[in-house]
Amino acid sequence: MKLLLKEKVRQDCEDAIVVKNVSKYFKIPREKKRTIYENILGLFQGNYGYEEFWALKDIDFTVKHGETFGVIGPNGSGKSTLLKILAWVLYPEVGSVKINGRLAPFLELGVGFHPDLTARENVYLYGSILGLTRKELKTKYEEIMDFAELKRFENVKLRSFSSGMYVRLGFSTAIQANPDIFLLDEVLAVGDEHFQKKCKDKIEEFKRSGRTIVFVSHDLESVKKVCKKTMLLSGGRIVAMGETGKVVDEYLRLVGDPAGKNDPGMKAIAH
Repeated sequence: MKLLLKEKVRQDCEDAIVVKNVSKYFKIPREKKRTIYENILGLFQGNYGYEEFWALKDIDFTVKHGETFGVIGPNGSGKSTLLKILAWVLYPEVGSVKINGRLAPFLELGVGFHPDLTARENVYLYGSILGLTRKELKTKYEEIMDFAELKRFENVKLRSFSSGMYVRLGFSTAIQANPDIFLLDEVLAVGDEHFQKKCKDKIEEFKRSGRTIVFVSHDLESVKKVCKKTMLLSGGRIVAMGETGKVVDEYLRLVGDPAGKNDPGMKAIAH
């Protein structure tokens, strides 16, 4: 088995992200074990009772500094698994990943948050995970809450928050990490239209400042507007990669909707 190489390299390297031959599988139980005996028996039987589901297979790509790189694909195509590998949340069985720069992941709703802590406490918790010092967070706190428009709820526990409020707080905290590389997984899928516009404006600001963005979205129109280059995944493999418009067309052919007639707003089917 090839060992994983995952490391930060020098900032003057040409590419921000280099992914080579990455594959990842999960063990899926063939049948549910209902008793302690069945679970103990399963330990002695090794992989018996499980099958390997390859979420990603032989993934190779690079993202250059300052590039906004889109990732699209149907259900179960491996998009979120890929982002978690880039964020060091998951590790592949095979392959290498090199990250050149400070990384800020915004992967999915609630990652890095604790529901029994208040919004204020979660800003400090999530910010520290992103590498911000307590002093930096104290300085940036009011700006975070203003952007999220949640100042009045700062002492409310997150378990009382709506999904849109989660996203607002998470995105507002993540952008303060001042990352070189930003991983965005469906940040525009939750929340009202007003906040989605604020997110889009902030993404455009990141683009103008030369930040690198990996952008996963169901909304193909947003991908076309934001990304010059896009990768299409299906069944854990790369189906197409290149100029975004052409890759989106290939995606629509893949899902049997070449003209986008069944997809108002050009939104991809489920994540």
